[in-house]
Amino acid sequence: MAQLHSRYINGSLAYWEEHRRRIVDAIGSDVVKYIDDFVAGGGGDTNWDAWTVTRVEAGAGESTITSGDTGNGTMLLTTDAADNDGLNCQLLGECFKIESGKPLYFGARIQSLSEATQSDLFIGLAITDTDILGGVTDSIGFQKVDASTDLTFVVNKNSTATTVAGLKTLAASTAYVFEFYYDGTNLEVFVDGVSVATPAITNLPDDEEMRVSVHFLTGQAVAASVAIDWIRCIKFGRQ
Repeated sequence: MAQLHSRYINGSLAYWEEHRRRIVDAIGSDVVKYIDDFVAGGGGDTNWDAWTVTRVEAGAGESTITSGDTGNGTMLLTTDAADNDGLNCQLLGECFKIESGKPLYFGARIQSLSEATQSDLFIGLAITDTDILGGVTDSIGFQKVDASTDLTFVVNKNSTATTVAGLKTLAASTAYVFEFYYDGTNLEVFVDGVSVATPAITNLPDDEEMRVSVHFLTGQAVAASVAIDWIRCIKFGRQ
């Protein structure tokens, strides 16, 4: 069982567990945050809960987003059964901007991935875009591409990206925690609580407001799914 600790970040009270940069919540007038355990969700497959969803489906069925009943509740994305079918999901509103001197935490727990090789996944922050994996101009987050189990981290500004590969070899039906922390100056990336990279910030997308985003596609003519247990994005310092 993780033990809860607290510390102050930019004058706001932050709560952390396991490692000092895993922020689970924060209190303060300058805190901007999105925290969701997905214990409830609703709406249609194109406007699920507080998300804008763009579906791709060439097969006989439909790509769907639902509240999963595994674990403690999940955001369950299930693709249709044609290659590159899937869902591009973005939280309503471009609420998070990376700014110098204003720390930002992003974390997500992947409950399970049905297909670790023949699938594409992005999870992190991106500007408003209906096809993030197809070439979004500004984004920061975790990515895996079709035909590979390699988890990478992408820092992308104005379509120029820095990519750090080899963070983790992913497997199906396995839970993972992906996190990054920008301390206002430098960037650090964690997988399952272990620091795995300190990417260069040359291409840090610091001139755009971004949305919490998930994009998931199947890489073959078989339906695939990803269940997300929780997502947290917490910034210390308003614009």
